[in-house]
Amino acid sequence: MKMIYFLGIDISKKKFDAALTIDGKTYHGVLVENSAKSIQSFFKDLKKKFSLSFSQVIVCLEHTGIYSQPLLNFLVKNEIRVCLEPALQIKRSQGMTRGKNDKIDAERIALYAYKNRENLTFWKPQKSSIQKLKVLLVTRERLIKAKIQLGVPINESEAFLDASIQKEMHRNCRHTLKALEKDIDKINQAIDELVKIDQQVAEQFHFATSVPGIGKITALNVIIATDLFTQITEAKKFACYSGIAPFEHSSGSSIRGKTRVSHMANMTLKKLLHLAAISAIQHCDELKAFYKRKVEEGKNKMSVINAVRNKLISRIFACVKNKRTYQKDYKYGLV
Repeated sequence: MKMIYFLGIDISKKKFDAALTIDGKTYHGVLVENSAKSIQSFFKDLKKKFSLSFSQVIVCLEHTGIYSQPLLNFLVKNEIRVCLEPALQIKRSQGMTRGKNDKIDAERIALYAYKNRENLTFWKPQKSSIQKLKVLLVTRERLIKAKIQLGVPINESEAFLDASIQKEMHRNCRHTLKALEKDIDKINQAIDELVKIDQQVAEQFHFATSVPGIGKITALNVIIATDLFTQITEAKKFACYSGIAPFEHSSGSSIRGKTRVSHMANMTLKKLLHLAAISAIQHCDELKAFYKRKVEEGKNKMSVINAVRNKLISRIFACVKNKRTYQKDYKYGLV
């Protein structure tokens, strides 16, 4: 039987701690500079010291955004299996623990991978167009936030400040606001071009935006989060991921809480789906009637909005899966 080595890595901006576990015991811990050259040197030494091949290694690390990119690039290039796990999931799997530093964390990550070796899901890089869309959407959101933070106080102060002071504020910020608007327009154009170029993205985007209430940004975020509907293929799982799936809250006879959603969620998607639900309630006659009926029955307004969010997700997944645009009175064909 071929020996499998589990390499736990706790990564930061400038360095990472690595711990190699064999049969649940840590034999090798080392501190490595987080650069392409140092990573290559580290794996070369590891291979030589333990006489192993890269096919025998499974690397496990937490989600750390761009800090892990040099390491991931090396692992993909050398076909080394890697799993990216949520930090909270690793922490909770360890039970009650005491003490914390980067070296200990690397050992715990390696041990987590060893204990869960039968259920590990290996990470695969997203296609180039999806990676570019993700960066563009994140940058767009930051620019919009900057525009709001700068522009809203100026407009709100109009009723309270002297006219000359108000004009001075406008004059000082005018060029910055125009530059922000120009950059946002450029990003919107770049996003539109990317959608047109990638046929698969364009097709899924077309089906998703056919659902009433689902706009351009919401549709693209859903496509990215599901990795073109390959990583998350079920509407219920996506609702859970987005933090809008209701869960029971009860225990024995003493705890009888209301069914509620979890706070562990992709908050960007949750916000976008909330705005999409509000738009759908206003502009889609069917959902407007549904909302009004449920509220009149005494249902909590937020609970009804959450039900609308779930309906929108179900419709998006149904349209993309069946490769068709949304139809209110769609009838399934009989085989």
